[in-house]
Amino acid sequence: NIDAGPGSIGNNPFGTNDGSGHEVNPATGQPYEPNETRQADFARVVAEFWADGPNSETPPGHWNTLANSASDDIAALRFRGEGADLDRLEWDIKLYLTLNGAMHDAAVAAWGSKRYFNSPRPISMIRHLAQLGQSSDPEADRYHPDGLPLIDGAIALVTEDNVDDFQLPPGTIAVRAWAGHPVLHSDRDGVTWIDATTWVPYQLATFVTPSFPGYVSGHSAFSRAGAEVLTAFTGDAYFPGGLGSFTVPAGWLLFDDGPPEEVTLEWATYADAADQAGESRMYGGIHISADDIAGRLIGAECGRLAVEKAFALF
Repeated sequence: NIDAGPGSIGNNPFGTNDGSGHEVNPATGQPYEPNETRQADFARVVAEFWADGPNSETPPGHWNTLANSASDDIAALRFRGEGADLDRLEWDIKLYLTLNGAMHDAAVAAWGSKRYFNSPRPISMIRHLAQLGQSSDPEADRYHPDGLPLIDGAIALVTEDNVDDFQLPPGTIAVRAWAGHPVLHSDRDGVTWIDATTWVPYQLATFVTPSFPGYVSGHSAFSRAGAEVLTAFTGDAYFPGGLGSFTVPAGWLLFDDGPPEEVTLEWATYADAADQAGESRMYGGIHISADDIAGRLIGAECGRLAVEKAFALF
């Protein structure tokens, strides 16, 4: 189990996932309550909550939804947290102009990067490297200097001696991973040893991986841009009351069975939510860390510039 509350996770130094949480909720002056949950359930819920794939509100829409919720919960609608209260219509017009201008600019910047760098997704990387072989033992079968590294408990070479442990043909590069949906040959949470050349991300079979390049992550760019706007517009880095949350009931997952019990995602700040959105794409297996971090940097700049442009109009 892990503590998934803001007291233990989040508060990352910009461009990292190294945060260790927030000491206190500034709205209450008290430490955040622990939010204990199984790590496997947390990761799967994070992956699906932020997925925003086909037939969804999409990542920009998700940040409009978060803006809706925050606006509903803010006690006094003061632009930048100061001055007289705005009526809700004026607040909404100014907020959504700024927010969606930032979303547009983040899209232009992120997709310009995608087309320029034309980088592969994890499904292409993992399958290709597995086809090459393993890069850890020059004396062993299937050696290739550019193959997958062998990692205890995660990546293995199937041999005549261990074939019974993996139930895969000798010579196979095996990875311990999600077995896919519907889950087959699983022993726990849909995880088992599979042929790495058949690896799939934690996604629906109807949308295995996006059909455009990975670098940079659009989720990360959109989300950080949204966080910059909400922080500047409300005048507060924190969600109203110092806590934003979303609770899923048991059985909520679409990609897999579960979770067996209720799971609540919590964020202290808009930046915490944005970082989790970016990190979710790694849990989902459709981005690597380089995609995520670069997307955050681009998104932050787009958000700041959109704020500067929009606020000059107000």
